[in-house]
Amino acid sequence: MSDDHTHVQEFFAARAAGWDSKFPDDGPAFAAAVAEMGLRPGDRVLDAGCGTGRALPPLRAAVGPAGVVVGVDLTPAMLQAAVRAGRDRAGRLLLADVAALPLCRGALDAVFAAGLIAHLPEPVANLRELARVVRPGGRLALFHPIGRAALAARQGRRITPDDLRAEANLRPLLERAGWRMTSYADEEARFLALATRED
Repeated sequence: MSDDHTHVQEFFAARAAGWDSKFPDDGPAFAAAVAEMGLRPGDRVLDAGCGTGRALPPLRAAVGPAGVVVGVDLTPAMLQAAVRAGRDRAGRLLLADVAALPLCRGALDAVFAAGLIAHLPEPVANLRELARVVRPGGRLALFHPIGRAALAARQGRRITPDDLRAEANLRPLLERAGWRMTSYADEEARFLALATRED
């Protein structure tokens, strides 16, 4: 396992048990972001880096009982917290790396990724792997329940020009990975970039 993966696992494993209680009011923001994806009943969707599975219930509601919802995370403790919260009833949970997904090419209609991009060791390659498992025309949502400035303030840091989530950086990054950005919102109460899988 690479040092990047070990660091991510250690960071989230230490926080998994109290993660949901630390951010108790994020549910509506997750549901609103899912609603903007335009999912349809029967769609197949991945929650990449699902953590404790907060997006799984709104994803299940969007795709209905005929749809497929899969949550993937690198950290066993986060998936265990998702199970304790009962969110495994909304989708199948897999312990896997988003850099090498155990899914077939074009198997999905959409990917939801909350807080993921900051933890990707190779953003272009990793976003390309997400594109691999999505059909042409499928959707990607990169989400965070607070905007970049609010997140930086929470973490006691400043936003730097090389921030991957800045629109000027994110748009070409997505293009190199096979995605076309269709909308971008960086507000106090949310960050949401939507993209479509190119043919």
